[in-house]
Amino acid sequence: MSKVKYFYDPDTLSYRKIEPKKSRKYRNLTFFLLGSAIFGLLGLIVILNTNILNTPRELSLQREVKNYELQFELLGKKMEQMEQVLANIEDRDNNIYRLYFEANPIPEEQRRAGFGGVNRYKSLEGFNNSEMIIGATKRMDIIQKQMVIQSKSLDEITKLAAEKEKLLAAIPAIQPISNDKLTRMASGYGWRSDPFTKARKMHWGMDFTSPKGTPIYASGDGKVTRADNNSSGYGKHIRIDHGYGYVSLYGHLSNYNVKSGQRVKRGDLIGFVGSTGRSEAPHLHYEVWKDGDRINPINFYYGSLTAEEFENMLKYATQENQSLD
Repeated sequence: MSKVKYFYDPDTLSYRKIEPKKSRKYRNLTFFLLGSAIFGLLGLIVILNTNILNTPRELSLQREVKNYELQFELLGKKMEQMEQVLANIEDRDNNIYRLYFEANPIPEEQRRAGFGGVNRYKSLEGFNNSEMIIGATKRMDIIQKQMVIQSKSLDEITKLAAEKEKLLAAIPAIQPISNDKLTRMASGYGWRSDPFTKARKMHWGMDFTSPKGTPIYASGDGKVTRADNNSSGYGKHIRIDHGYGYVSLYGHLSNYNVKSGQRVKRGDLIGFVGSTGRSEAPHLHYEVWKDGDRINPINFYYGSLTAEEFENMLKYATQENQSLD
């Protein structure tokens, strides 16, 4: 109950009751209601921004948001691991695989290039976390592109490896007569004395002396292009085209074990030692051609000789003696 207020009236020398004006009552009421409304609004704002009055639906959505945030964090860690593994593969690809097969490394700019043209991420704009979502999507797109580039690179390396394997198998890399069947290495590549004219002339191959009928083996994979007696001086001879510019020739044979057009593997029996054609004694005259030029066969025996055997052969091959053809 409100207190009754009085004032002293000097005219009547007495206290008189103060009667409040109606306008003041209305004003006070208005202020009260306005203050209550403001206070209530502030209270509502505070309540709405806390979990006090959240509905079950809102609480469920909040849990989902937290779960998505956790999944997004895990996704970021997985992408980081993928980037590390991919970087390791790229490093080995450029500095080991492509280097070994003499292929140009893939430039870093090509591996890390982005995506030009239209805005690929326009549909992801306008959300609360658009920047985060767009960043993650770009990161995934770049990883995917890097994987495509690396996959194509490894396909290329696989082809190069297969080609390298064929090349290594094709190079005439073994001695065409077994050491246990070899009497001696009679003459090497270079200037030698002709057995018939005694004049000094270029000897374009190597002469291996061995008994007539000694097996002769293909020094590399290839295709027999000739097995005949139609080339002056060589007598019965065989020529094998190994590809990659390599050709091997086997002269003065007594007989053939292959025919023209036949494909052979390194180590296959192709013929037998003889003394046909321009020959002084049974032996094999062996030549190696590269891109149309005759080269020293001694540089290709890494596939069948020990270091000691090769050293002995080199010693005899460099002696300027008399050839057998």
